[in-house]
Amino acid sequence: MALLKEKVTEIHHWTDKTFSFKTTRDKGFRFKNGEFAMIGLEIDGKPLLRAYSVVSPNHEDHLEFLSIKVPNGPLTSKLQHINVNDEIIINSKPTGTLVCDYLLEGRNLFLLSTGTGLAPFMSIIRDPETYEKFEKVILTHTVRTVKELAYFDTLNGLNDDEIYSQVTQGKFHYFNTVTREKWDRTGRITEWINNNKLWSYLKVEDFDPKHDRVMICGSEDMTFELKKMFEKLGSVEGSTKVQGGFVIEKAFAEK
Repeated sequence: MALLKEKVTEIHHWTDKTFSFKTTRDKGFRFKNGEFAMIGLEIDGKPLLRAYSVVSPNHEDHLEFLSIKVPNGPLTSKLQHINVNDEIIINSKPTGTLVCDYLLEGRNLFLLSTGTGLAPFMSIIRDPETYEKFEKVILTHTVRTVKELAYFDTLNGLNDDEIYSQVTQGKFHYFNTVTREKWDRTGRITEWINNNKLWSYLKVEDFDPKHDRVMICGSEDMTFELKKMFEKLGSVEGSTKVQGGFVIEKAFAEK
């Protein structure tokens, strides 16, 4: 296992529970959009690593990660206090199942996330190939409080962005919900899907397992609840070996 050492170049604290940071990127570090890498710090002379999806798309010359802050977490209790120019360790071999290649081609692509499960989708929605494979790309992000809507401005303005408007060509749709505060859209994403409200709100075709594809990333409960829901709707799970109608990332279903 080759470990790369990268320098922290930027840090953004979204809330007292979430933060993101950018690092330098080794020229030899290659990844597919949607994959995760084992990253961390050297603690007492030994590497302490955890799985983190890469937020930045693979055409960028830096790396970006989104993290929760766990007060007593072996890694995050220390990671949340990093400063610019500190050193991060990154395993040189990323992996993961949240990659468009592991889905059958289709009509609409739904990227369903809670909390920091948003991270892998940030790279996928800025990948030109995503929009070549699907007619519409719908990203949903569910959080407890409004402040936790990380990258809100970026996502809200993606279709109008000077560079990414040419990538999305108006095909990108951003949908967020908040569960514990007043907001335009409230409630868990599972409720929006169960009640068939999501498709009508977005003005897209009702979900059809023959044509529509799904990626799921977030809390363990939400991940497996949605997995059961889409299996009931007739969708079949894909993997790194077999393309399917939906994929989940089991490596870090975020509690």
